[in-house]
Amino acid sequence: MAAHSHSELVVKKFQPTAMLQMGALVMAGIGILAFCAGLFVAPDRMWPAYLTAFFYVSCLGLGGMFWVFINHVSKAGWSTSTRRIAEGMTSFIPVILVGGLILALGLGRLYMWTDAEVMQSSAMLSGKTPYLNTGFFIVRMLIFAIGMFLFARVIVGNSLKQDSSGDHSLTHKNVGLSVAGIVFFALSFSLFSVDLLMSLLPTWYSTIFGVYCFAGMFQSSLAFFILVLMYIKKKGYVQGYYNVEHFHDIAKYLKGFTIFWAYIAFSQFMLIWYANIPEETEYYLMRAQNGWMAISMALLIFKFVVPFLALLPRAWKRNEKHLAIVCVLVLVMQYLDIHWMVYPNFNDNHFTLGLWEIAMLVGFLGIMGLTMIHFFKKHSLVAVKDPRLEEALHHHVTY
Repeated sequence: MAAHSHSELVVKKFQPTAMLQMGALVMAGIGILAFCAGLFVAPDRMWPAYLTAFFYVSCLGLGGMFWVFINHVSKAGWSTSTRRIAEGMTSFIPVILVGGLILALGLGRLYMWTDAEVMQSSAMLSGKTPYLNTGFFIVRMLIFAIGMFLFARVIVGNSLKQDSSGDHSLTHKNVGLSVAGIVFFALSFSLFSVDLLMSLLPTWYSTIFGVYCFAGMFQSSLAFFILVLMYIKKKGYVQGYYNVEHFHDIAKYLKGFTIFWAYIAFSQFMLIWYANIPEETEYYLMRAQNGWMAISMALLIFKFVVPFLALLPRAWKRNEKHLAIVCVLVLVMQYLDIHWMVYPNFNDNHFTLGLWEIAMLVGFLGIMGLTMIHFFKKHSLVAVKDPRLEEALHHHVTY
């Protein structure tokens, strides 16, 4: 592939349109107003909606951080020109700390383990009280949120410093930091998933649950990453630094984690079905009645089968319009997946999706939009002085 000439390489200052900024602000406002109203009007409906949207959007920000981790650890050069967009996704991570503390106010509405009488009603539940208690829950939340914030601040901060200093040692420092970040993330995100989602039904447990949530997190964050890259490219803010070759390789990651999510989902279901232990089967029995079976089948078809087939041909991974549709589908199904994990525990176990759920989702997406807009307005959209950038400029997919 021929080298790019300097005239082809353009990075403009990000200037969001008034409509984009106002749209994100209105979305965030809708969520905040709905949250405040829900506290008084329908707290039993609002808190599950808050939890679902909070976890969903948190996964998008965390997925950006994980992408940064693995690219530094692998010393990948091909993705260097796109990495700044993933770094922008991490701008939501401080909101996880604030959102988690707000969530702590609704623990009594969400988690039965906050009721001492319920926890003492059986030997199984009483044995979990050293872990499932409000104080330790908040401590784990703080450790995870603050830890991820510090990793993002230092690693992304080094990348941003390099834009002005050109110091190549900052890239090398980020390799070691990212190794530590992956180790921290592997354990803490699993506990984050168990605490927020699995403990909604404290009598149930799955040793693979954290991996299941991770697979969905990274699948959806890759889809979001691709859509943001497409927007930046379409608006002409970045020219020459990433093209169809980069989209093709990121789409391969998306296909890979689509398969991985299905593998983990099947593994969890198959082992529980085969063992046939009442404490385990209750989880799937709750999701096989009252309208949930249709959602369960929809996840299988539209979160795995359709995206897998749609990303199988080489040409389809290189078609931006086609890829955008697949990404939107993945994002919709990720929300439905989290909804499927949360809502069977509430509202008489019937499928529920209405204004409260939509308002909370819109609100958190608006907040993420605001944090990313603020980040991109302050910083270059490409890590222009990264020592591996040249490799990205000559990236070519051969298969």
